[in-house]
Amino acid sequence: MSVLHYQPWNLVNRLQRDIERTFTREFGANNADARVNTAADIDNQRVDWTPSVDVRETQDGFVLTADVPGVNPKDIEVTMENGLLTIRGTRPNDAPAEQNGYARVERTTGRFLRRFTLPESANAEAVTAKTNHGVLTLTIPKRAEVQPRRIEVQAA
Repeated sequence: MSVLHYQPWNLVNRLQRDIERTFTREFGANNADARVNTAADIDNQRVDWTPSVDVRETQDGFVLTADVPGVNPKDIEVTMENGLLTIRGTRPNDAPAEQNGYARVERTTGRFLRRFTLPESANAEAVTAKTNHGVLTLTIPKRAEVQPRRIEVQAA
């Protein structure tokens, strides 16, 4: 059984970021102001945006697929410690506001962080990470001893 750290303000902070992001888009504040207003703190680490992640369990393991467009693979850090998988990185700001013809910048840039508590059946030693066209795919196999063993039933 995994112990989860209860953080009651995470949901409220996420809701506040989503509301501020919506109003920023609607009323045209520039991206620098939006980053300051929507940044959150996770364990005292500043986070500017949160990538969407799909989590899927297969017979052999778990697959996490994260959308990280525009993020260089060398700027992504994946760590695994005590059953806690952490994905963090940075997407650089390529377009300075009000320069080079940009009148509006809506793509979020800056630091991101996602954490997942994995079940005991996950093999932390065999995690693999690959990127393809802005999609990060993490494959986490299940430990062999945890997988069910099929027992053949014979007729008498």
